[in-house]
Amino acid sequence: MESTNWPPEHSAALRELRVRGMSYGMIAATINARFNTAYTRSAALSRGQRMGLGCFDRPEPSLPALPDRPESPIPALRPSIDRTREVRPDARIEVLRWPKFFFGKTDLPELRCAGVSPRHLSLVELGPRDCRYPYGGDGENEPITFCGHRRRPGSSYCAPHFRLSRNPELSAKPVLSAGWLQAVGAD
Repeated sequence: MESTNWPPEHSAALRELRVRGMSYGMIAATINARFNTAYTRSAALSRGQRMGLGCFDRPEPSLPALPDRPESPIPALRPSIDRTREVRPDARIEVLRWPKFFFGKTDLPELRCAGVSPRHLSLVELGPRDCRYPYGGDGENEPITFCGHRRRPGSSYCAPHFRLSRNPELSAKPVLSAGWLQAVGAD
C-alpha cells in the first residue's frame, strides 16, 4: 500500500494541473510521466480531495452534443381518447396479493422408518465401520447421537438406514448413462 503523504512537488503539480481543468485520470498520468511514479486516478482524486481541490465538478465534455432529430414525416400514432383500454388483472399478482388459506384436512405422507434399535453413540465413540445415521439434535441443547451398527460396504449407513435414506426407484437407475461413458472414453 502506498503512503498517503505525497511529496510537496507532487502535490504542487496536482494543484497546478487541477487548476488547468484536467481530469484526475489525466493528472495521474501526467504526474507519473513527470516524476516516474505509479499514482492511480483514485490516488490523485483522494489527494485532491484532501487538499480541498474538489472532486465532483467535471470539465465540460469535449464532444459537442448530438443535434436534435428531424421530425418524422409519419405522424406518431396516438391512442384514441374515445376508446378505453381493457385492463385485465394479472393472475400472478392476485396470487401474491391475496394468499389463500386452506382450512381442510391434509393427509400427511406416511413416514418411513428403519426397524433398527440404534446404539446412540457419540461422534467420538464411532468406529470406522459404524453407521453414521444421526439421531436427535432437534431440540435446543439436545445431543446428536449416531446409529452405530455395522455399516453397509460402500456406504456410511447400515443396510436399513441406507434403504431409508435412498429413493428405491432412483437408486436402481445408473448414475452415468452408457452414452456419456462412451463419450468420455471410459467404457
